Amino acid sequence: MKLISLNIWGGHLKSKLLDFVEKHKDVDVLCLQEVYYKAEARITDETRELSLDILSEIHDLLPNFQLFFNPVVNDIYGLATLVRSDIAIKDKGEVKIHHNPTYPGIGPTHSRILQYVTCQVDDQIVTIANIHGLWNGKGKGDSPERIKQSMNIKKFVDSSNYPLVLCGDFNLTPTSKSFQILNDNMQNCISKYNITSTRTSYYTKKERYADYMLLSKELRINEFKVLADEVSDHSPLLLDFQVAKDLVF
Repeated sequence: MKLISLNIWGGHLKSKLLDFVEKHKDVDVLCLQEVYYKAEARITDETRELSLDILSEIHDLLPNFQLFFNPVVNDIYGLATLVRSDIAIKDKGEVKIHHNPTYPGIGPTHSRILQYVTCQVDDQIVTIANIHGLWNGKGKGDSPERIKQSMNIKKFVDSSNYPLVLCGDFNLTPTSKSFQILNDNMQNCISKYNITSTRTSYYTKKERYADYMLLSKELRINEFKVLADEVSDHSPLLLDFQVAKDLVF
């Protein structure tokens, strides 16, 4: 299976982003973060241009894909996973991983979820988990909320009945305890392939890590790349993987 994970930056670079999606129509799964869907208003007060129905435009380019959208703010903004229509879906849903009871209704400090889709191809079954970790305006290091969030994610990962890919914008440094909780007993594509950055030139801050691909050990990595396409302030991550041949369900 081929999977791309990308924080699409609210569709800020819409034309480049749609060209990218068109170019990669051969993937099996597309996991997206910072997604607007049929929105009438933005959730941030930043001035950069956004595309408030970017998910509809992406799906228009991928009519043979199943669309799964899990909102985190006002039913208009959240996580999206698109899966080729000939791939059977055994399960889907979301798990709350961080709750902010004082969220004012605008801005990036909203609650967070893990979106998951369990896919079956022939006798191979895998769960794809898509996350966008919490933002606190204080960098990507540890905080009590991030530690708790990672423990909630790890609980889901450890309870999975099937091999699992955990991907997305974690908003964590690779040296943080919050990340190490998630990295435990997983294959880490970022370290395995000596990746030095998951950000594009549109991101000007010093910290170059945010996005990750972690795989349970039952999965075989055929290929992993951080793609050079600059369609967001995050780089797209491309993974080609399979369930080990002697592992069937």
